Amino acid sequence: MPGHSRSPIASGVALAAAAAVAFGLTTPLVARAGAGLGPLTVAALLYAGAAVVSLAARPFTRRSGRRLARGDAPRLGLVALFGAVLAPSLFVAGLGRAGPTATALVLNLEAVFTAILARLFYREPFGPRVAIAMLLMFSGGALVAGGAGGGAASLSGIAAVVIATASWAADNALSRGLADAEPLDVVLAKGGIGAATTGALALLAGEPAPSHATAAALLAFGASGYGLSLRLYLLAQRRIGATRTASVFAAGPFLGAAVGWLLGDRGGLATWLAALAFLAGVVLHATERHAHLHPHEEAQHEHVHDHGEGHHDHHHEAAVAGEHAHPHRHAAVEHDHEHAPDLHHDHEHP
Repeated sequence: MPGHSRSPIASGVALAAAAAVAFGLTTPLVARAGAGLGPLTVAALLYAGAAVVSLAARPFTRRSGRRLARGDAPRLGLVALFGAVLAPSLFVAGLGRAGPTATALVLNLEAVFTAILARLFYREPFGPRVAIAMLLMFSGGALVAGGAGGGAASLSGIAAVVIATASWAADNALSRGLADAEPLDVVLAKGGIGAATTGALALLAGEPAPSHATAAALLAFGASGYGLSLRLYLLAQRRIGATRTASVFAAGPFLGAAVGWLLGDRGGLATWLAALAFLAGVVLHATERHAHLHPHEEAQHEHVHDHGEGHHDHHHEAAVAGEHAHPHRHAAVEHDHEHAPDLHHDHEHP
């Protein structure tokens, strides 16, 4: 687009990468801190940490989206069910059986499942490049499962993590419908509901209580690896859509695998062949480019934006510089430029 030299996806990719770092580094640390605890207890502490840090950050963070409305409640409930109850409980259970390295690599399948759901429900483009990337990542998952050396326990752990990735993918797809909402509000609601639900289930199941030091560690890991990471993830999803965000986020498990390796969980040949397959898939996803002539229907919404990226040319009575948020209207237009399936590019493709 004339006058617009910045990449339309650069900021989204940077946010997704930061989210990946925050999450990936916590995977082996959660495995160590949560040893001996039940999966529901660990999940409750992780999402309690996410909720607490979101609540604490609200007075110091500029609002970047609309407030949650009563009509968002059903979607938020499903987001919490899939993303803060089922997924973390299965993930922690699998982590204890499969080990941090294999678990971290299998987490890459979240990108595959997210891409499929985003295509089915949001019409996000799904070309040959994405298909090849997903085949590579499926192959990586098969290699990890085939190379599991812990017998039935290890295989059951990998299966639990695979189901957790599918559940987090459902969470990602559902969260895309909240892309214009304030991310801190979404994280607070999701974390609060998830922590309360898994905490109550942990008490009913009679899981052992953590020590004060262990609880503090898991709360801290939840604040960074689930609270901060999720906020960054939601901001990235707003800019580059569900598929590309999940694909860039898939770099996080490699960091987790690396930390697991440093902590002594070295894995075998199949694990590292899988790592290469996953890495190739992530690179294919993250380097995809997409441009064509497309129309925009008239729309009105609220989210953070600036006036230098080609879609926000409305006027203000007083001059406004940089990013800001307010309800604004888009006139109908048709143009051709590189774009991602963000808030403004939810259109069909042949």
